[in-house]
Amino acid sequence: MKQKTLAAVIVSVILAADLLTKWWALQALSDGRRMELLGGLIPLTLAFNRGAAFGLSIGDDPRWIFIPITVGAVIFLTALILTSGPQQRLRSLASALVLGGALGNLYDRIRWDRGVVDFIGPIDLGFMYWPIFNVADMAITVGAILLAIHFWREDMAENEASPAVEPSLDRSPSG
Repeated sequence: MKQKTLAAVIVSVILAADLLTKWWALQALSDGRRMELLGGLIPLTLAFNRGAAFGLSIGDDPRWIFIPITVGAVIFLTALILTSGPQQRLRSLASALVLGGALGNLYDRIRWDRGVVDFIGPIDLGFMYWPIFNVADMAITVGAILLAIHFWREDMAENEASPAVEPSLDRSPSG
């Protein structure tokens, strides 16, 4: 499968999984109902996040801040995918994960002012509770980590390919 086609499939699968699981959460977890997976290890609790990651708040109606930022990110991520060369499969895959998640959360922000639908968590880590999140958030997080790894590896390869610059031994005063 061609790289760009694979990226389109990944974006579509992430978006569909996010929208379907959010629809399910709205049906199954409304009115304060909770469920648990893996013997209570993963609670499912419906919540709406109007803020940024981890519920960070930005003003009274932050969706008018997040919508244009997300649209800009969608354009940037699409460009990363479209300009990825054959040797940049990780970049394309990572960008597709982030793009699919960004589109899922963008859909929520556009459709209503309640915020993004979250439903996985909070997860008790023993020393803190991990905030409630969704499928889009998982894709964004994994994709962002993979994208950082790609850019780090790309930077390392560029540094190895370019000749090292020797420090100047000329110690004459400049005038």
